[in-house]
Amino acid sequence: MLQFSFGRTNRVCGGTRRRDFLSIGSLGLGGLGLPQLLAARAAASNDRQPAKNTSVIWLWLGGGPTHVETFDPKMTAPLEYRSVTGEVATNLPGITLGGTFSKMAQVMDKLALVRSFAHRNSGHGGGTHWVMTGYDNRQIDNGGLPSRPSFGSILARTRGTNHPRTGIPTYVKLNGISSDGPAFLGTAYGAFDPGGQARKNMQLTIKRARLDDRRRLLQSLGDMRRVIDNKGLINGLNVFESQAFDLVVSESQKAFDLKHENPQTVARYGNGLGKQLLMARRLCEAGCGFVTIHYGGWDMHSNIANSMKGRSPQMDQAVAALVTDLHERSLQDNILLVISGEFGRTPKINGSQGRDHWAPLSTLAFSGGGLQMGAVVGESDAKVSVPRTTPITPQDLMATLFSVLGIDKKSHFVNQAGRPVAMLDDGQPITELL
Repeated sequence: MLQFSFGRTNRVCGGTRRRDFLSIGSLGLGGLGLPQLLAARAAASNDRQPAKNTSVIWLWLGGGPTHVETFDPKMTAPLEYRSVTGEVATNLPGITLGGTFSKMAQVMDKLALVRSFAHRNSGHGGGTHWVMTGYDNRQIDNGGLPSRPSFGSILARTRGTNHPRTGIPTYVKLNGISSDGPAFLGTAYGAFDPGGQARKNMQLTIKRARLDDRRRLLQSLGDMRRVIDNKGLINGLNVFESQAFDLVVSESQKAFDLKHENPQTVARYGNGLGKQLLMARRLCEAGCGFVTIHYGGWDMHSNIANSMKGRSPQMDQAVAALVTDLHERSLQDNILLVISGEFGRTPKINGSQGRDHWAPLSTLAFSGGGLQMGAVVGESDAKVSVPRTTPITPQDLMATLFSVLGIDKKSHFVNQAGRPVAMLDDGQPITELL
């Protein structure tokens, strides 16, 4: 008899919860290549739009990355405003990056920078909510809850929680970000988190030698599938359980395991963030539509020069490797990398040689997704404090992602009060990138 054991949720940084995969009795059915047991569930809803073959990898620089020392060094500004790490020339004439991003500078022709991204909430929680959902929430830094669904949850609601062919979850988070959840869409459309015990439960826990033979095992599992279908037990599984069941009985779980990747590729990406970005690429190849990665440590109120030297190298190596890898695999039209955080930093260096919170000019960059690369969108003013050109807003970012992912800009979903709520209000795609 099948036994299902489900990991309890546990807190991660920022108060988000980590959901575990299920175990299937004492036999972890990992990597057996079975047909998707619950593929019908993934495509069952008649209101789902045809899936566009595009994905987003969102690299979230938690804490509020400086827009100056990353993508807008502004060495023409007064000394106390310009980049304290200097600048580095890119492979495009006239465009520079902050001085700690030499590898990314060599793939600038495959990047697009937005130097006019702005909003008005300089709180960690509120800024995160605005950028992650497209909407402000002034209560969230005072204990309030997210009021709007994240982009990943909107995509899961639009496409279905799993890819209909591979079973891979539509929305995966490799670590938590506040306001990355489904809000009123419901927990079914939250991000799938493969961390902790979940990863162990994806492994085969019985030696193959103990099985009479693979064919007989597969036949038995095929019989099991028919029993489950005939008895209607699928309807008894909640969405999280059946989502995990989909993945455990498929080959797609290999996307989470870098031992199936070329060792030279793993080395090129590097450790830490590099491995997470590589896993994200693998997940997208397997059919995942939205992957978030939280790479924190950017709340640099003091000694920003040393802080940048400590935080930048992993990002520089990993992003350059991912961008190069996407082009080598001809995936640059299918996968969009977004780099952002909740806000930028104050344009003027403070008395502690750092920068404080600053939403009026924030950090944003892209690569891939079929967008125009080698571009710089917008311009900051002389002191890198506000946009000199028309601001690009979180709503515009949202509209751009909707365009890449094939989400109808007029999408409405019903909230807890039973009222239809527009997912996008007045945002427009960033025309310079289309």
